[in-house]
Amino acid sequence: MNGDEYLVHHRTSGARPFLEFFLKTMRLFVTGSTGFVGSHFVRAALAAGHEVTALRFPGSLPSVPIECHGMPSAGHPSSVAGSKAVPSSLSWLEGTLDSVTDGDLSGHDAFIHLAAYGVSPQPCTWEKAFQINVLDSMGIMERSVACGIQKIVVCGSCVEYGKSAERYENIPAEAPLEPIGPYAGSKAAQSVAASALCREKGVELAILRLFTVYGEGQHPDNLWPSLKRAALAGEDFPMSPGGQIRDFIPVEDVAQAFLREVNRQPVPNNEQPGVRIANIGTGHPQTLLTFAEHWWKEWEAKGKLLPGALPYRDNEVMRYVPEVSPLVAFNA
Repeated sequence: MNGDEYLVHHRTSGARPFLEFFLKTMRLFVTGSTGFVGSHFVRAALAAGHEVTALRFPGSLPSVPIECHGMPSAGHPSSVAGSKAVPSSLSWLEGTLDSVTDGDLSGHDAFIHLAAYGVSPQPCTWEKAFQINVLDSMGIMERSVACGIQKIVVCGSCVEYGKSAERYENIPAEAPLEPIGPYAGSKAAQSVAASALCREKGVELAILRLFTVYGEGQHPDNLWPSLKRAALAGEDFPMSPGGQIRDFIPVEDVAQAFLREVNRQPVPNNEQPGVRIANIGTGHPQTLLTFAEHWWKEWEAKGKLLPGALPYRDNEVMRYVPEVSPLVAFNA
């Protein structure tokens, strides 16, 4: 498998065959557009020729440069609305989930929900997690449906499975949700509520549950950026024993997963739209220590990895690996 390949395991309810795609220019409304996954997705969507309305939290800037047709839009003031550097197919909308109006949403073909509160390693409280990830998120999804949007794509997370992951060698998309903590709990609640909304309204929904994503633009305190920073500085890297087993997937592949979901053929008028849940991973699990050793060598680090210098986290789930199938490879 090369770096451009990734696999999913999915379950569908009333959906069409998985590998039916269509190519057309679409108008996309994207939340979380300046975040880690969001910045990469916006860049990919623009490169594919789509028009994007990108909701950005007041004062936020893209995590990675956003370019389209050779026009740079990096994470600096030139990337805000009104700048000559912004591609004509990209419109920035500054605000929060609950400030978006019907007028902002009208006229779009799909709603891509990538915004989230409390992603590790950032702090997270129960009240704020459920306010933003459930109430505010469901509010904007409900408004998008009321405005005529017939396709919703939501960024889910493997942490929604929580303790149930320990019962599976490879977690199927239909595994029960047993989340631990406010972020995981609120994301699981969002999945259930979004599914209920779209079934009620007859709207197509896809929830892509991401496994261990890494790459440029990630929060500096996450594993991969921390590892890179120490390696390039010639420092030692204290870490847990590294026995956790994960499916690490590059963020560029995740952006392509969302893009291909956006490009899927719409439901024919005589068919009922479905709810689709997919696990996004590579199909190649490895220990955290193996992952760290690979990149440590790749960056020709002069310092030492120090496995065991830190303890495992409380309630650490030791294996998060999705069930995947080559029959549903995105690049098939």
